[in-house]
Amino acid sequence: MNEAAAAIRAGLPVVLPTDTVYGLACAADPAAPTERLYALKGRDAQQPSALLAPDVDALVAAVPELGESAVVRALLPGPYTLVVPNPARRYPWITGASPASVGVRVPDLPTASAEVLADVGCVVATSANLPGGPDPARVEEIPPELREHVGAIVDVGPLPGTPSTVVDLTGAVPRILREGAVPAATALDLIASALT
Repeated sequence: MNEAAAAIRAGLPVVLPTDTVYGLACAADPAAPTERLYALKGRDAQQPSALLAPDVDALVAAVPELGESAVVRALLPGPYTLVVPNPARRYPWITGASPASVGVRVPDLPTASAEVLADVGCVVATSANLPGGPDPARVEEIPPELREHVGAIVDVGPLPGTPSTVVDLTGAVPRILREGAVPAATALDLIASALT
């Protein structure tokens, strides 16, 4: 875990397991580590990535506009990526073509990843795949051209393999942008309960 935290602090991308799939992660600030991660993955700069936080309090510290959002606290930690308003245009290097919103995650992390994030704080994260490739449930499924060029790999064995459910909270009505680890109906029911 020390190796992964040291690599992140040095600005290098690392492979980290989440509660869904293996991801590529790097320091959230400044922009250079994200640019390095995007170049490694071959990811278009207009594609957004998520800000992944060790816990909800750290997420709110990074994106204060979230405040005491009942929806955020009802869904996180968990296998969700929430697209939330970003009026201060924070983290523009991960918002892609939509700087007025930002994707955020607080996964229910495996212990090894939780220890890394407890050390380094928030990171930028995206699936450890090539654009359009399958989401890796095992380190062995990560393309070698990624595995061979990261600063560290945290391997905790098999993961569920289904990516997070993506929920857009920027409008008046929450929308499911991608059904993933949590069925859309379940996510919408949890949101409705949190808003009542």
